[in-house]
Amino acid sequence: MPGISNDWLPLLQEEFRKPYYAGLYKFLKAEYNSGTTIFPPADDIFNAFHYTPYSGVKAVILGQDPYHNVNQAHGLAFSVKPEIPEKDIPPSLKNIYKELHDDLGCYIPDNGYLKKWADQGVLLLNTVLTVRAHLAASHQKHGWEQFTDAVIRSLNKSDKPIVFLLWGRPAGEKEAMLDNKRHLVLKAPHPSPLSANRGFFGCRHFSRCNEFLKQNGREPIDWQIENIR
Repeated sequence: MPGISNDWLPLLQEEFRKPYYAGLYKFLKAEYNSGTTIFPPADDIFNAFHYTPYSGVKAVILGQDPYHNVNQAHGLAFSVKPEIPEKDIPPSLKNIYKELHDDLGCYIPDNGYLKKWADQGVLLLNTVLTVRAHLAASHQKHGWEQFTDAVIRSLNKSDKPIVFLLWGRPAGEKEAMLDNKRHLVLKAPHPSPLSANRGFFGCRHFSRCNEFLKQNGREPIDWQIENIR
């Protein structure tokens, strides 16, 4: 897997030297070499950091672990590759689009490729960055959680105002790490069909995020994902 080379590196390089990360690296090397399909492809694991440098982070959307079906995950939480047809967009992302439509009037696009958000400063981060095909949560408790907690702590220290969108219980548990008063923390149930009706729908996180950014002198996010077909 390619290393991180932008301004994230000085913030995270100590993590790469720690024993837990050596164990994680050994585990991942064995997994990718085992013949078992692992998502995302190794070259895509750190795409969230490649596409969204630390200095440009305006918002963080925190997921749990990557999609585990074929050709979906590419290193950005909740995003799928652009070639995935509209009918195969994951239900959680469909619900995110529904809330966006109700909140900001965005039309629902024909694809689930969220790189446009990442390019504008939305860090699309999972708490665990890899997964076995068709086995959700199969790479939990191997070290990724410690690594992504370090990411969240580094963002908490930022002097630039950041909005943290924490969806679901695992993401919500990270709130205790976010004590910098410069930032805004927004919590809601997960957008999955099992929980979206318990408060994700109607949370208005997208408009609230933009209002906070504008109030703090930062450019708001253009949340509209355009059609590509």
